[in-house]
Amino acid sequence: MWFKRQNIVTLLILCLLIYFSMRLTEFDLSKFRDFRNMIDFLAQWFPMDTSKLPGMINDSLETLGMAFLGSVIGLIFGLPVSFIAAWNTSPSKPMYHLSRFILSFMRSIPEIVFGLILLTALGLGPFPAVLAIAFHNIGVLGKLISELVEASDPGPQEAMKAVGSKTWFAHLFSIIPQIWPNVLSHYFYRLEVAIRTSLVLGFIGGGGIGQRLFNDFKTFQYSSVSLDVLIIMVIVIIVDLLGSFVRNRVI
Repeated sequence: MWFKRQNIVTLLILCLLIYFSMRLTEFDLSKFRDFRNMIDFLAQWFPMDTSKLPGMINDSLETLGMAFLGSVIGLIFGLPVSFIAAWNTSPSKPMYHLSRFILSFMRSIPEIVFGLILLTALGLGPFPAVLAIAFHNIGVLGKLISELVEASDPGPQEAMKAVGSKTWFAHLFSIIPQIWPNVLSHYFYRLEVAIRTSLVLGFIGGGGIGQRLFNDFKTFQYSSVSLDVLIIMVIVIIVDLLGSFVRNRVI
């Protein structure tokens, strides 16, 4: 009886939260009565305009470069920090708490906020966008990898220390081989996110296919917009397939 009563209370609270959220967000399904307008709008997207395809491909490669470089920098800096931010490998408690705070701070700031600051300071272009993606990824990957380090098997580490290995050497060769497949999994997921993030950064002047998409949409070139969207979808699918292939090879 107590269990059922608790379920009813939880359900009531959930319904209240949904109701107030719908009120706050002006959620109204009746607006779909004008769905015909959306169909007419999407009809303007076709046929696709392929005359700008070479430029779009070039911008797509720029977007891939931004996402890849930002994610790699995030991994390069996040990996060593994650060992400081893991309770079982951190050199000291103050460094553990400080590193966790820094990672939380960097993770809490969205890429677009970093992008707005860096684009103002460094000027328009892909370089500030790369840094914005990298800063946020350091926080995210550092946190995720630190949890993998904490969950690693301590046996190999203790065995290496028992034969006289230094602490950092034991961490490097006993923990990383255990967690590496999962590290790659997290990296490729963050790479996919970085591609989508670079599109948003392109809206504020970060370059790449995102900036082209924004410009085409703003100038009502919807036949070009449809090709931009298709290229973005293809990029994300290819990166996902590549990530699965690499993970399977490593595992």
